[in-house]
Amino acid sequence: MSAPFSPTALFPNTRLGEVVETSTTSFIAESERLHDLPELGSLARVRGLRDGDALYGVVAHGETGGLDAGRRAVKRGTAQFADDAVYAEHPELEYVLRTLFTCAAVGSREHGAVRHTLPALPAPLHFNVQACGLDETRIFCAAPRYLSALLHFQGPVAAEQLVAAHLRWVDRQVDDGHVWLTDATRRLARLMKRDYDRLVIILEAIDPR
Repeated sequence: MSAPFSPTALFPNTRLGEVVETSTTSFIAESERLHDLPELGSLARVRGLRDGDALYGVVAHGETGGLDAGRRAVKRGTAQFADDAVYAEHPELEYVLRTLFTCAAVGSREHGAVRHTLPALPAPLHFNVQACGLDETRIFCAAPRYLSALLHFQGPVAAEQLVAAHLRWVDRQVDDGHVWLTDATRRLARLMKRDYDRLVIILEAIDPR
């Protein structure tokens, strides 16, 4: 079995996984390898049913567990075999465990135009989930009107932490001296002017200092 803990290389069009569950508001994908996940808050894409169309999602949660969701994984390590050595000692784990990640739907590309609204149709089942490259990230995130949808997304990760993770991720990708981050923060401040306590949580989490 290949090393299970190496991070996914997020080159444009890198296959991150395959859609195994889908709905209007989100899609769940199974990763290519165990523990090999896109970052929380990163932008991913699924090709639409029509040529040129795409659906965009922000990675909102990740987990690794057994193929049978009703059965918890059991201890396999010993004093002699721990951490990644467990996988070398038990190669069958590759076939009884899987890594999943959830993406919150935040927009689409239809007829060449980017839309920051929920897509008209869910992501197609068994389609590839791919990484977005820098140019595509800049185009989609240029005017982050989708932040409101992220703030209202209901998942295992608190919405404030999800939004903060996404802002940090985009800020690292565009590497523009925090210009994009500053604009996105101002948008959030307007969106959350009646929700100061939640806004503070986000601002403290994204402080580049």
